[in-house]
Amino acid sequence: MAVRLVDRDRAMLGGAQGEAARLAMEIVVAMAESVGAERLVDIASGHIDGALYHGKVSLDFAERLVAGGGRVRVPTTLNVGSLDLLHPGLYRGDEDTARAGRRLMELYAEMGCRPTWTCAPYQKDARPAFGEHVAWAESNAIVFANSVLGARTDRYGDFIDICAAITGRAPYAGLHLDENRRGEILFRVSGLPGRLLGADVLYPVLGHLVGLESGTLVPVIDGLPAGTSEDRLKALSAAAASSGSVGLFHAVGVTPEAPTLEAALQGAEAVRTIEVTMERIARARDSLSTATEGDLDAVSVGTPHFSVSEFEQLVGQLDGARVADGVAFYVSTGRSVLAEAESRGWIEVCERAGVTIVADTCTYVTPILRSDARVVMTNSGKWAYYAPGNLDVQVVFGSLAECVRSAVEGKVWRDPEVWADG
Repeated sequence: MAVRLVDRDRAMLGGAQGEAARLAMEIVVAMAESVGAERLVDIASGHIDGALYHGKVSLDFAERLVAGGGRVRVPTTLNVGSLDLLHPGLYRGDEDTARAGRRLMELYAEMGCRPTWTCAPYQKDARPAFGEHVAWAESNAIVFANSVLGARTDRYGDFIDICAAITGRAPYAGLHLDENRRGEILFRVSGLPGRLLGADVLYPVLGHLVGLESGTLVPVIDGLPAGTSEDRLKALSAAAASSGSVGLFHAVGVTPEAPTLEAALQGAEAVRTIEVTMERIARARDSLSTATEGDLDAVSVGTPHFSVSEFEQLVGQLDGARVADGVAFYVSTGRSVLAEAESRGWIEVCERAGVTIVADTCTYVTPILRSDARVVMTNSGKWAYYAPGNLDVQVVFGSLAECVRSAVEGKVWRDPEVWADG
């Protein structure tokens, strides 16, 4: 089926806006045809994942766009790159790869993208409005924009993200459409104890479970506390997008498209209902760890990037303590959050405690950890899911408080109360 184009789409295809815009529109139209879109839709913003170097093809494509005069037509933020440009000494990888990664980051900035270098642009850099169509890439950002903000983006990836930003257009398909945002699989969490529902550590585990069970279905979560914080929803989003194909979830009474269960399901019945029991959630928690005890080599938090409120929690939990000798403690964050944390004096406190701040990138995609690191602790479901395969390390999943105390003691410490039944 041919995609219905407007005059400006056809003009771009004809080269009226330059070679880069022509190529970008050609790719957007081909994508629209492949997903059965009848037309394109204007987008209000973009978020680009393609600036993370994955090989020469990444660089070649960006070079071609820049050579063709490529410039973004909508406000566009950049996801993490392959280097921490603020702290280049943290990089432990191959120098040729570093040069290519740096060049790729420069090319995307040349196209008019904002050098935010964060996987969580929604924290301080970009907040699309409810119902606004955007073209966002990076899995947790997609889920957060759709679910928590109520904006509309499909699950965009490398190359199509920058093409949408250059043209200002995206296929009107997938999660841009009302009918594709209907909740389909229901998770009831009312059986979990209130103490656990009020703990940060639950939310990455719940997201992990939701991702594992949902497949391509849109999940609905019923029973979360009203006023569940954005940091908790961020952790849930990231984990659900990592273990599954989740691009949108609804939390009844919490997220904007789910004031009621009926609204989340758009008046239909769920195709499947899952009762989230303590036994089920404990299995999901345990599947995020490949080690459970013993000496610790490193801690990595901030996947997705640490927020201002998470820095405040970390400073309070450190409470003057210092990370043990031989343990590296990394906090990954975005530049905007870093600037605010610095202004409050928190970065100095963290560094005095032996914490290393990472910006612009993340420790599971860039060689920053010591090569001899074997056991690493994290409070991130996403980091726990990807790091064993990416870094060949053993992972211990725990709460931020457990991570901090473990780092200070130099060995894995578990809070016996946090997952207690009842």
